[in-house]
Order: sequence, then structure tokens, then C-alpha cells
Amino acid sequence: MGHRVKRHISVVGAVLIRDGAVLAAQRSPSMSLPGKWEFPGGKIEPGESPHEALVREIREELLCRISAGGLVDTTTHEYEFGVVTLTTYYAAIVDGEPRLTEHAYLRWVPFAELQLLDWAPADIPAVNRIIRDHSA
Repeated sequence: MGHRVKRHISVVGAVLIRDGAVLAAQRSPSMSLPGKWEFPGGKIEPGESPHEALVREIREELLCRISAGGLVDTTTHEYEFGVVTLTTYYAAIVDGEPRLTEHAYLRWVPFAELQLLDWAPADIPAVNRIIRDHSA
């Protein structure tokens, strides 16, 4: 049995909330999992804290400045290309407006509509936690 150990990737995602809605990003055709929705973010680089990685990734990806807050969820999901541990944090925009650089779409989604999107598997537990956190 040639069982190869899959590489392990640690990523962070920002759950940006404004006016009762959450920022969702749709993966573009050139990315893995094309068309799936996710929380924007990316890989933690060596020597970075999760919060530092999140602030940097959002600056690079959405061209705006955020402050990262409390933990939403941590989940590990096995994909074809490797094992991804995604840690999501609540976050707020401090400067600028999110702009598309690599995703297909950005959309502010009301809490009640979050489950209607086709989320990437690793993001689903965070979606469920957000809905629980914000339901009456």
C-alpha cells in the first residue's frame, strides 16, 4: 500500500460582518474548488500568528484593512490536494472597501441566506456557527 502522507495546510478565513450580512467570496474558475463560496483569507506563513496572517491576506486579496476578532470555528477537511485546517475569525473592516482581485464574486449575504450558497466543505461548520450565533 503506497499510502502517501498528504500535505497539511493551515489557513485562516475572515468572517466580515456589516449591517447584518457576511462577506462571501466565490472561487474563480482558475482556483481549486471553482464556483464554491468561502470566507476570504489564506495560508498562514511561517512565523505569523493567525491574526497577522488574516490581516495580511485580506490586505492582499481584498485590498482593505481589517481588525481580526474572536474565533468562529476550526475545522479540518481532507481534499484531493491535501489536508486543510481552516480557522475562521470574526473581523471588521477598518479601512477601505473589499475589492475583487482573485475571486469571481464578492457578495454581502444576509445571515438568513447563508445556507443558500454552495460553500466549500471546510467553510460549512463556520457557516453553521455564524447562523447559530446570530439567530434570535
